[in-house]
Amino acid sequence: MKKLIFVLCSTVCIAQTNQYTKVLLSKKTGREVSSYSDGFGIAYDPVSKKQGIVDARGNITFESSNRGGISHIFKNRFILYSEEGNTRKSAIIDEKGNELLPLEDQDFNTPWWSKERIIASRQGKEAVYDFSGKLIIPDSDKVRFAGKDAFFILKDKKWFLYDFNGKQLSDREFKDDYSFENGKALISNEENQSEIIGKNGQTLHKFSKNVVDINGYPYLITQNKGTGKYGLIDAEDKIIADEIYSDITPEYFGNKEYIYLRKSNKTTVFYKKDQKLYPNNFKYLYALSNHFFRVYSDKSDQSGVVDLQGNIVVSQEYDFIKNFTISGKDFIYLKKGNEEKFLDNELKNILNKDDQIVGFYPENLIIRRQDRYYRFLVTNKTTVELKEVKQVKNQDVEYFNILNEYSKPLVCMNNANLYGILDAKGMEIVPFAYEDIIAFENFENEIVVKKEGKYGVLNFQNEPLTDIIYDKYSWMKEVLKLSKDKKTDLIYFTRFRNDASEL
Repeated sequence: MKKLIFVLCSTVCIAQTNQYTKVLLSKKTGREVSSYSDGFGIAYDPVSKKQGIVDARGNITFESSNRGGISHIFKNRFILYSEEGNTRKSAIIDEKGNELLPLEDQDFNTPWWSKERIIASRQGKEAVYDFSGKLIIPDSDKVRFAGKDAFFILKDKKWFLYDFNGKQLSDREFKDDYSFENGKALISNEENQSEIIGKNGQTLHKFSKNVVDINGYPYLITQNKGTGKYGLIDAEDKIIADEIYSDITPEYFGNKEYIYLRKSNKTTVFYKKDQKLYPNNFKYLYALSNHFFRVYSDKSDQSGVVDLQGNIVVSQEYDFIKNFTISGKDFIYLKKGNEEKFLDNELKNILNKDDQIVGFYPENLIIRRQDRYYRFLVTNKTTVELKEVKQVKNQDVEYFNILNEYSKPLVCMNNANLYGILDAKGMEIVPFAYEDIIAFENFENEIVVKKEGKYGVLNFQNEPLTDIIYDKYSWMKEVLKLSKDKKTDLIYFTRFRNDASEL
């Protein structure tokens, strides 16, 4: 059976996952390390029932003497909680337990994207500090993050705009707190007009219509307050589409080239580059590449492809359609039953008739051709055989979404009927030594392996997260359960990330 071997890396060891480091730290310290990132973790002592902080080498750098808990913010910054009766106090501490903001009856607002500022709330007031405990903005009625580098501060029922250094950016009074994106925020001004302001609170645009969405800037979605219908204007208040649509949606990801206007179960596409509207006869359209769109029918549950003018270029008979970028080139993948096609920008299929794609990766495909498996290079259509591979476990196409753009590594069986895992280049990353390997169909980086009739857990980095000693396993949502002798251990799933999955 595969046993856990203790090889604990320091913070400079980038190959070791946080999940594996957490397992190793638990082994070394004899405590339950519940989380680990940025060189530190939270460790629970089941004997003393206290929490502490553990570093990457397994040293307990601080142990709380209070009844409460510790929450890791980032790197060597933590929130310490103390509970006495109905009273809960909080402090910001470093890895050694030094109080940077003292333990008081207060709460903290620490959004995941801000590692520079923290909002402290106490006795009905809110203040801003940096993570060294320096006061940036003194007690105010309310403080709200206005984006990644600004705040809205409420004083005497009026909101004012401040930067991250505590400097008031404008004398202008605002009716509400607003959120900035790309240096712009949509507000309702003193005259109850829709207005876009810049990062210093200055007016960039004013509008005669009621603007409700600026995510497609410089094109803006309006709404008629009487009818509830939507329209489209540009940043100069010029009408592009009248307020007659039941829904208008900009693109939030990808190239953000289009805005979709829907009315009477039909969609009109606005193309930003030529500033034209393209009516279509389809209810649902989704951008692919090269001005092609997937069209979907909820009645037949089938999809096809149309161009920008609404002409059908691929009949609406496919179960699954998705665009992929491989080796810098755009392709459209079609699947109908066992039939698969991979179309280039001229809509020509680059596969052979009975080819099946078992893996999509940033630089190549992995295909099955006449019961053999190959690495397929889309640039010149050449293949490299994956020798000794007898079978590949197929991954459901429903796995792919905005977060899962490419395939996970492939679970394969060799000619000796043993399972292992290959990466996108066909290189072995988990050895062919198992009776079975179970990979999950969502974001999970963890896998179940079977050997000598027992189960254990690895990840796609071939790090052993448990010994192979369990009689059975089950999973539900975010947790994997492993059972042995009426005892159950839990492994919480972490996200698998490939080269293009960062958002």
